[in-house]
Amino acid sequence: MKRIVFVALAIMASASFGTIAAKKKDKKQADKTEQVAPVVLVSSSDTLSYVTGKSLTNGLLPYLKQSFDVDTANIADFIRGFEEMMNGTNDSRLRAYAAGLSVAQQVSGRMLPNIRTQYTDTPDSVVEQLVYRGFVDALKNDTTHFSQTEAETIARNKSEWNKKAKEEKLYGPNRDAGRQFLAENAKKDSVVVLPSGLQYKVLVKGEGEVPQRTDKVLVNYEGKLVDGTVFDSSSKHGSKPASFRADQVIKGWTEALTMMPVGSKWQLFIPYELAYAERNMGTIKPFSALIFTVELVGIDKPQQAEAEKKDDTGKKAADLKSAPKAKKPAVRRKK
Repeated sequence: MKRIVFVALAIMASASFGTIAAKKKDKKQADKTEQVAPVVLVSSSDTLSYVTGKSLTNGLLPYLKQSFDVDTANIADFIRGFEEMMNGTNDSRLRAYAAGLSVAQQVSGRMLPNIRTQYTDTPDSVVEQLVYRGFVDALKNDTTHFSQTEAETIARNKSEWNKKAKEEKLYGPNRDAGRQFLAENAKKDSVVVLPSGLQYKVLVKGEGEVPQRTDKVLVNYEGKLVDGTVFDSSSKHGSKPASFRADQVIKGWTEALTMMPVGSKWQLFIPYELAYAERNMGTIKPFSALIFTVELVGIDKPQQAEAEKKDDTGKKAADLKSAPKAKKPAVRRKK
């Protein structure tokens, strides 16, 4: 029994001595690492070089934390890597290794989170380790499962399929609500339905000129969703009518504007295909049917106005030229 205890004590003592020796060895190694030659600044160029190096670190620590999640407690490791890289700039293997570290940080820190977000609310999801394995196998030209072309084609097709599935899940009800609204609205006697799917109702019948696609129009408007939510109006942007070319707006607007005489006020019921389609416009979600009240105030034709102004100026000049000259009063000579 005593022998067993002694053996145990001997093992513990050996472990303790080993730990102490290791600590001493680490301390000696650390002391050796910290022993750096003192800086000697002999010339003005020496001073310039040294202070330039120090100046380059301005903002570095926050950058390391934000971009690489490097804590200040590990700054010695950063310095070691920095010095190894700077001392081996001609070493192609070291440069490749450093590039690998940098790209790994980009893949794990930025690319993968973006991919995860892309596949949120979709039938598929991404497995981190398999993403990394696929990355490495592509660089090794490993075609055990897929060639590079096959992998890219499958990835692209899956991305598109999942995008559509996500849109259907999130915005399918929105599309269906719009279609139902337009179907019911089309049954009203006062509503005109065009072959494109655009619907409109004449509130005020205008008698003026009808704009061309390239004309700049002046309009007052208010836009609503089918649930009655107002998302925009010309009054929000000032007291003057909005001004834009008839062909530089959504398709439903262009079609309606090129049919409306100046002075008209119409209510437009626009299917999503003629509005913003699958785009997410904030308040206007993908596949949203829209309702607009549009008043066509006028057509802005600056070239015509300028020509009329010149004609008017020329006419006035001609009138002045052809006007009879006033007679000079007779001057009597003194006798």
